Amino acid sequence: MKIFKSPLLIALPLIIGLAAGCSGDKKEKEEQEEVQKQEAAVDTPAVQVFDLKKGILTSSIQVPGELAPYQQVDLYAKTNSYVKKLLVDVGSQVHTGQLLVTLDAPEVQSQLAEAKAKIAQQEALYLSSKSQYDRYINTAKTPGTIAQNDIDQAAARKNADYANVQAAKSFYKQIATGLGYLEIRAPFDGVVTARNINVGAYVGPSGKGSDQPLLVVQQQSRLRLIVSIPENYTAGLNNKDEVEFTVKSLPNQKFTAKVSRLAGALDSKLRAERLEMDVYNKSKNLLPGMYAEVNVPLPSHDSSFVVPKTAVVNSTEKVFVISIEDNRAKWLNVKKGLETSDSIEVFGPGLKPNIKLVMTANDEIRDGSPVISSAAKAVAPKKTAE
Repeated sequence: MKIFKSPLLIALPLIIGLAAGCSGDKKEKEEQEEVQKQEAAVDTPAVQVFDLKKGILTSSIQVPGELAPYQQVDLYAKTNSYVKKLLVDVGSQVHTGQLLVTLDAPEVQSQLAEAKAKIAQQEALYLSSKSQYDRYINTAKTPGTIAQNDIDQAAARKNADYANVQAAKSFYKQIATGLGYLEIRAPFDGVVTARNINVGAYVGPSGKGSDQPLLVVQQQSRLRLIVSIPENYTAGLNNKDEVEFTVKSLPNQKFTAKVSRLAGALDSKLRAERLEMDVYNKSKNLLPGMYAEVNVPLPSHDSSFVVPKTAVVNSTEKVFVISIEDNRAKWLNVKKGLETSDSIEVFGPGLKPNIKLVMTANDEIRDGSPVISSAAKAVAPKKTAE
């Protein structure tokens, strides 16, 4: 029996084979092109660039600070004495000139009486010598009755006795002034924050407990906020700046203060400049000795180059940005200035307005390597940062 095959059936496998071969070649070609694109992307990476512009960046730093009384005085006894009356205690509000402590020193009263008697004694001697001198002068009006030498000696005695009177009076004033030291008064309006004596205690330069003050008085209605600013941030600070600060006891409340005093020099140990701000504490919520977190505004540089932080590379070799020239990367050494959360000031000899910089730079983009650039959307730097 003969079987006849159709020409179509005979050609069908051949057609299928040819189609499959063409399809395989096309797929292989596409895969090769994809590999070439990936290799080209590795060799010539695509990067986003932006135009370098100048701007003004304002930033701030947070530093710890301490609240101190605007004035504080430790009160001591100048004269050896006993505490006779104690009129205040810890926490007492006092006013300028208010009597705080009365001391008793019986020997001072004796010395005062002795000094008063000494004045009377010297005055009597002076009156006697002066009377004798006056008689000599009257007698000398008759020529030849009194020798000139006797008159000169009488004048010398009179002048010496007068000097002794003045000395006795000065000594009396000195003793009388000592009586004033037996009353201790407040030097300014404030609060008594420490008391180290009781009635009857012996006090004075050589008394028991003379190494510690009788009372400590602080002015708390006005405080000093003291901070130390690191050397890198001291340029341009002035006493017109205003700071904000918080304290742990009142975390939800912000306080403001104005810079009042700058040290004008760096501390030799901390390498920092001391700043003082006056804080008016009428509500008495703030206490001396509190620690504060202070937000200090930093001075801005006029018309400096400002770039996104992602454009600056901090490698082990150097700090640099990457510019694009003729589709090739070029490393430009820079120094960093003020920073915010997303922007930073940069300074360098190779920086010029409107040059193209890589938006997201890294040290894998080698100096001189080819790149493909595309414009990135400009991002305006934030004006301030905490």
